[in-house]
Amino acid sequence: MTTINQWTERTAPSLDDFEQIAAAAFAALPEEFRALAGNVPCLVQEFPDEETIREMELESEFDILGLFRGVGLPQGGLQGFTGQLPNQVWLYRRPILDYWAESEDGETLGEIITHVLVHEIGHHFGFSDEDMEAIEAVAERE
Repeated sequence: MTTINQWTERTAPSLDDFEQIAAAAFAALPEEFRALAGNVPCLVQEFPDEETIREMELESEFDILGLFRGVGLPQGGLQGFTGQLPNQVWLYRRPILDYWAESEDGETLGEIITHVLVHEIGHHFGFSDEDMEAIEAVAERE
């Protein structure tokens, strides 16, 4: 049973909290998937930066939950082009929190973060939506 006191003392997770949730979500992913992802760092930011908003032609900074930035493996991501920045996955805290608050299907914050992580890392490997759904299903059972 939920009481009002359970909610009156709570605050939104900080960037540090979010990074810890993302790390736990990543750790719950299938070992094979984590091994493939290797050293692709996951970074948490409040919102996408202005360059990302412009490049993605977003109407609002709330229009994107996460982003894989770099060259995916299907596009030659292992070739290490000169001057190429390392591949990175970005999670955007405020848009994810907004999505979670508006979710009507009872998804937990951890489930949403897992979904965004899998989706963005999946882009790196060129996985299909079906592949990513299967990975998420395994993570949910863990």
